Amino acid sequence: MADGARALLGSRGGSPASSPQLGGRSRSQPPPPAPLSAPGHGFRRVTLSKPSFCHCCTDFIWGLAGYQCEVCNFMSHEKCLKHVKIPCSCIASSLVRIPVAHCFGPSGHYKRKFCTVCRKQLESLAFRCEVCELHVHTDCLPFACSDCRQCHQDGHQDHDTYHHHWREGNLSSSARCEVCKKTCGSSEVLSGMRCEWCGILAHASCYIIVPPECTFGRLRNMILPPNCVRLVSRNFSKMHCFRISESLQTEPDEDEDVDGLTQGSVKDAQISTDSSKQTLKIFDGNDAVKRNQFRLISVPRIAKSEEVVEAALRAYYVNDDQQHYELQTFSQQTLFSDDIINRNDAPEETNPGPVFREAVPEAWIIRAKSKDHEVIRIYPGWLKVGMAYISLRIDKESTTQTVIKEVLPLLGRQTECLQNFKLLEVLMGSKQVQRMVLDDQEMILSRLRDIRKTSIRQMNQTRFYIVENNKSVVRVNLFVGGLPPQLSAEEYTNILKDDLAIKTNLLSLSHVYSMQGAVVLEMSCFSEAERIYMLAKDTTVNDKQLTAAVIPEVLHTKLPQNCCPLLVFVNPKSGGLKGRDLLYSFRKLLNPHQVFELTNGGPLPGFHTFSQVPYFRVLVCGGDGTVGWVLGALEEIRHRLVCSEPSVAILPLGTGNDLGRVLRWGAGYSGEDPYSVLISVDEADEVLMDRWTILLDAQEAVESAENGILEPEPPKIVQMNNYCGLGIDAELSLGFHHAREEEPGKFNSRFHNKGVYVKVGLQRINHTRNLHKEIKLQVDQHEVELPNIEGLIFINIPSWGSGADLWGSDHDNRFEKPRIDDGLLEVVGVTGVVHMGQVQGGLRSGIRIAQGSYFRVTLLKPIPVQVDGEPWIQSPGQIIISVAGPKVHMLKKSKQKQKKTGSLKETRTDNVSITEAGH
Repeated sequence: MADGARALLGSRGGSPASSPQLGGRSRSQPPPPAPLSAPGHGFRRVTLSKPSFCHCCTDFIWGLAGYQCEVCNFMSHEKCLKHVKIPCSCIASSLVRIPVAHCFGPSGHYKRKFCTVCRKQLESLAFRCEVCELHVHTDCLPFACSDCRQCHQDGHQDHDTYHHHWREGNLSSSARCEVCKKTCGSSEVLSGMRCEWCGILAHASCYIIVPPECTFGRLRNMILPPNCVRLVSRNFSKMHCFRISESLQTEPDEDEDVDGLTQGSVKDAQISTDSSKQTLKIFDGNDAVKRNQFRLISVPRIAKSEEVVEAALRAYYVNDDQQHYELQTFSQQTLFSDDIINRNDAPEETNPGPVFREAVPEAWIIRAKSKDHEVIRIYPGWLKVGMAYISLRIDKESTTQTVIKEVLPLLGRQTECLQNFKLLEVLMGSKQVQRMVLDDQEMILSRLRDIRKTSIRQMNQTRFYIVENNKSVVRVNLFVGGLPPQLSAEEYTNILKDDLAIKTNLLSLSHVYSMQGAVVLEMSCFSEAERIYMLAKDTTVNDKQLTAAVIPEVLHTKLPQNCCPLLVFVNPKSGGLKGRDLLYSFRKLLNPHQVFELTNGGPLPGFHTFSQVPYFRVLVCGGDGTVGWVLGALEEIRHRLVCSEPSVAILPLGTGNDLGRVLRWGAGYSGEDPYSVLISVDEADEVLMDRWTILLDAQEAVESAENGILEPEPPKIVQMNNYCGLGIDAELSLGFHHAREEEPGKFNSRFHNKGVYVKVGLQRINHTRNLHKEIKLQVDQHEVELPNIEGLIFINIPSWGSGADLWGSDHDNRFEKPRIDDGLLEVVGVTGVVHMGQVQGGLRSGIRIAQGSYFRVTLLKPIPVQVDGEPWIQSPGQIIISVAGPKVHMLKKSKQKQKKTGSLKETRTDNVSITEAGH
């Protein structure tokens, strides 16, 4: 019979049955019971041996006594016990409304962070979620509940209203509560609550009165709302769904679990060095035995079986009555339901030896006792019924069909057919949420026994959902790049058939990007999508590695009216590897589906994802070369975008960052608050900027790779944003480029990069080329006589060589005042390395030669050429420079914003600081 629906927290009343006190204790001195407001905790009075702080009020605990939870280590004043609202880790999974797995990156050292499971400081290797502010020890990872941010619809949910997603602790010590305006953060303990969407802060005792609906805070117009993103990703990991490079993973999952369950337990067991105690290995089921994954517990040498069972349950964060469990020897032959040792109550002097003799094994398996009936919870899944779960009594005869039959009347669905519903078994693992449909004749009680035999921990993380039996349409979009360009859809299909053995009855080419050599596959089979994804990453076509990325579907018709989501591109190799930290920060501050890593397929997957979004902006995190890459991709694909002219902002991560300087984004990123960067982008002003097309038409014949015959080199077209240099300027860039190719690992800081530039320049300080004799210049169809120069530079922006003003500020009646949107290029000459150094030091300017909109340069000899920092040797021939299509829309940081940077950090103390991670 059903006991009726209950609220989640309400079902955890203060009765011993619903909230048992865990831990073995002396029967003669029972501790005070946990108050009703402390859900799931098992507090006991402890003697403090070191300075301790209350996890409730964050104040120092004066005196020698405090109250500590035996399971999750929650420490409290006696006066604060009645105010504890944070649930214990052992029941945290039961309070999860919608299970969403975490996305754990590589293990690392994270300073000033606390574990969410055991609440201790992270002093050793730990994991953090790439999507939310969850940090856990390696040994605590299997016990973290699946309560990550829900960033998309996956076919089960369809909510247009989003609630706050609260995460406890790891706040700045200056964080202030939104309700009472008092400090709620702490650097000493895990305390305070933060919504991971809008960033609102509150005390654990205050957040429950905050209105539940989340409006996404100050960044609401920049965030891609989760209800507007659809991604059905059953067979893909969270790393695949959010396109996070798997190269960051340092250890396989199984090794992590094994190390976690053993090493971490050793750490806990070593807390007690009392010779009257002993350490035991505890397995929680057959799976743990097979994998040799165990937890260590420390128990008195004179102990009863119930005390050991309680300690074992605590080690596995299981909140249940110890009377329902028993210990079994590792050999699986003997059950102990009586006192484990000293059964005859012999006095201590007659039995002075150790409690567990040599014959008694040190390894044990904790088993659930067999029952004839149980009470299980049936969650109404994603049916909108307004209740948390149904408690249902089952027996040996209960099947899936009988459970559905009993539950439907309690949900008000008694008139509906049983065949319209199914029972879903959901395992809420921290790294993956696994769903399995139970057969109609499945014996539920037998199923529970099987799960418990496999793992007690897994049983604690398993739920049953009743869901509608709708036939969902499987649609997975997979982006595949690296294919040969300029082919038809049929030719791409044949290539994929040959190299990936695709099944055309299960997929179709929904989009073809012929110029870029990429396609988007729409698949109707999960296993086929996973197979192609994994195979593509190990496949080369014409000696070029294929790339693959899972692409979400943006439901553009559901976007709010004022929503202008920000499409973020990050080059993780730029800026001394600061790009990786920015990827983590922006994934947390925004929706991870709007953050793209450029090393995985380039800008095209991002532009394709946003192709139907009516209005969006772009943030490019990288050097000038990265910005040019994204602008070039935008130019090629703009005709396929609904928003054909998105505005582009820059977060400069390169060495020179000349375009970033001109647009006021600074000389380079040096660890500023990522939240304030997003605010600056939101408040930036739109400006127009010219882009230029450079046609390289070499007259010299080159040997054909196919037949060995000399053929004319085909013309090439490149795009220019900043400047184009010929001669000594390009020669220095080429020397730097060669040095970086020889030892790429050393080029991870701006200081080192500029040092290499200086070294290359000194090597060529006495070099003379007489460039004016090797080239001819036409400007707007007029021949221009060149002075005695070593370098010729065409500049589009008033910044060159890391911020130098090459044109100069002196007034000249012959030329107009340069602007980035005037449709004109300025032509400047330099006489050598010394002249270039004087320009960069602000002592001189370049030699003004011309200003125009159409240029023809004739090369008489091979000459070094560089465009926006990319150098090469150009063969003799023609170089034609002209305006490229429409002007691009850029974002220029407002002057008022630069004055407000300090106050922003005070108002947003809870945001992510990428400098806190201890990589």
